[in-house]
Amino acid sequence: MRRHANLYLALIVMGAVWGAVFPITKIAVSTGYQAYGIIVWQSVIGIVLSGGITLWRGKKLPFSRDYMWLFIGIAFFGSLAPNYFSYTATAHLPAGVISIVIALVPLFAMPISLAMGYEKPSAIRFMGAAFGAVAIVMIAGPSTGLPDPSKVGYLFLALFAPLFYGIEGNFMTWHGPRGLDPVQILFGASVVGLIVSVPISIGFDQIITPFKPWSAQEWAIFIAALLNWGAYVGFVWLIGRAGPVFSSQVAYLVTAWGVVWSMLFLGERYSMWVWAAFVLMLIGVLLVQPREKAKA
Repeated sequence: MRRHANLYLALIVMGAVWGAVFPITKIAVSTGYQAYGIIVWQSVIGIVLSGGITLWRGKKLPFSRDYMWLFIGIAFFGSLAPNYFSYTATAHLPAGVISIVIALVPLFAMPISLAMGYEKPSAIRFMGAAFGAVAIVMIAGPSTGLPDPSKVGYLFLALFAPLFYGIEGNFMTWHGPRGLDPVQILFGASVVGLIVSVPISIGFDQIITPFKPWSAQEWAIFIAALLNWGAYVGFVWLIGRAGPVFSSQVAYLVTAWGVVWSMLFLGERYSMWVWAAFVLMLIGVLLVQPREKAKA
């Protein structure tokens, strides 16, 4: 029971940290900074933090073919693709709406996981996912619909972010860490992310130079990258402990916290429907139990 409690605690903390990334990122993209320029900063910070910790612990980063596929997969499914879609959409949509969209991760992850045989069909788990879906509708419908209907295309664009996150969780389960810990995995993925994102950001004139006085936008990118790194390391760790479907439930908490942080940071306001939805999200998380082999 205690080991499950530890997993739920990790889920809540990751949700709070990751939820703060969306309103903070909104500050950066609202002034014209674009996706791959931000991804470059994220990759650099990931390399510094993950690489520093890896070297400090006396570990190395293997670059054999098998490990390279792991790094490429995590970089693409967990950073390059979803961040492009979410950051691009964030420039045009309220941060709260982006937070809501991310809660669709488990709805994408579950059918993939079932098809690959990593999770067994369960009425309770489907009910948990249903509670989360209803909570999304409660938040999006009554009070946080798009302020500009012409932006609906960006809403559909944002849906690709949870799709790729759902694929990533199952990719991680399929490939396995091959003996690497989450910090090493993120180190390798950050190296791949930097190699890919730098030429793209330069080619599309999205590069963001750090060699100038920092305004709120640069600090927002920096802080968001730090928070994203911490939450992501925890997410990769949790996938190995509790499986991709349970881990993907963090999306529900990211949504709830993202709404709260958006209210505090950006002044967004929502009705009591949001708080009712928050309760439903917690129920949904509780219904999607960790696998029995989970360890604390």
